[in-house]
Amino acid sequence: MTIRPQKPIRRGLALVAGLAITSAPATADATAQTAPPLFDSGFGLTVVSQPAWVDATRRTFTFAVASDQVPTPTLLPGQTAGQHVIMVTLPTDYDSTGATRYPVLYALHGNADYPNTLRNQRITEQSTQTAPLITVHPNGSGRGWYSNWVSPGALGPQNWETFHLDQVIPLIDANLRTIPTRNGRAIVGHSMGGFGAFHYAEHRPDLFSYVGSLSGGLDLLNQEQRLAVVETELDPSSGTPTAGIDSIFGPPFWPFDGVWNAQSPAQHVEPLRGMGVAMYVGNGGDLTVDPIQAIVENRARETNLVTAANLTAAGIPYDFIDYGDGGTWAPGCTGKHSQEPCLQADMNHFIPLIMRRLQHP
Repeated sequence: MTIRPQKPIRRGLALVAGLAITSAPATADATAQTAPPLFDSGFGLTVVSQPAWVDATRRTFTFAVASDQVPTPTLLPGQTAGQHVIMVTLPTDYDSTGATRYPVLYALHGNADYPNTLRNQRITEQSTQTAPLITVHPNGSGRGWYSNWVSPGALGPQNWETFHLDQVIPLIDANLRTIPTRNGRAIVGHSMGGFGAFHYAEHRPDLFSYVGSLSGGLDLLNQEQRLAVVETELDPSSGTPTAGIDSIFGPPFWPFDGVWNAQSPAQHVEPLRGMGVAMYVGNGGDLTVDPIQAIVENRARETNLVTAANLTAAGIPYDFIDYGDGGTWAPGCTGKHSQEPCLQADMNHFIPLIMRRLQHP
């Protein structure tokens, strides 16, 4: 599907005008589940905390695992050492004893965020209210960058890509009624998670049939994007203990920056051929209002423009929703980097896209 921009920015790019979809919250009897499914350990993961509903609607539960691929993740306040919380939202009619199987959307959070926030829950439950879809929010740490780190040092192994793709996905397939094929999976992420979604889809196109980025930083050749990654490595607000500037992708300086170049999603789009692709981003709006979030979004947009240009050059179809200052995208969205109204509108648009492609009941 091609979406036309209000003001052309380049051929193949797009801007959608629309409003966030609203729907009533699920009621306590909207799902057939009275207790969340029990999980068995496996695939290098040990279930250390069984699923528990987060509230009375009984659609969303959390559980925790320990991983031999990331045994000691850096921690944000409230997180438990050695554990990874995973949040799962089920379809309203999910029945663990039934025969129906569902596709899965893997949703990757951003830097210094948690998988199990109330915001992530709200956005997911609203956007999937009528969709026969399981949504999984895995832990990505405050600074995991959805990559196998090249120099983790004293932190120990930080193999986030292996953790998610070779451990979490098969664990979910083994314990929930999923459609465990490429046609039954999609992936999306916000900010750092947008990078992760494209990074994973490009590395493992056999796993996913659709990929989406919400304000993702997609171009590691961009020096501002490199600075953003380095800042997350050094900043205690992204988790403790902190890391070195070469921990994730190696030294960020030429001629030692080969890993940065090789892992940049914007320049390696060919594996996305045949996959559904969608990108959502604003321009930051008034840069004098909430300037940090405004500038971060404005710069993220530049990495999306590079990615879009490379997709166009490769002849790979995609949707690019470039909503500017947010005024025509959703009430309350002003084009900043991490605004719930913007993200809700993004997901309200993205879910119907993937459901037209995913195998589902």
